Amino acid sequence: MTPTATVLESANERLSASDQTGRAIIARRLNALDKLRLLKAAGPMLSENQAWLGVAMLAASVVEIDGIPVPMPTSEKQIEALVARLGDPGLDAVATAISDHDSPSGQSSGN
Repeated sequence: MTPTATVLESANERLSASDQTGRAIIARRLNALDKLRLLKAAGPMLSENQAWLGVAMLAASVVEIDGIPVPMPTSEKQIEALVARLGDPGLDAVATAISDHDSPSGQSSGN
């Protein structure tokens, strides 16, 4: 596999998780453009709030909940609506999936 193909495959990799409520959540790692767009959606003040931005990035990484596609949020209100929809159980599941994927073993537990 070429280096470019490896990067593209990694960028499009889907991470599966199940939250405590039983929802099937699919997420992916945000790329540089996704992060830039999220910062734009958050606005200048919230973009400097690392705690808020961390939660927003977890939410924005979700691409599907229970088989239903989730679009990338493009405004502060959409970010907040997605965070509310996921709640703590969904955000915890996404954080675990990303953390497991990034662990040295590279294995996702899939929760």
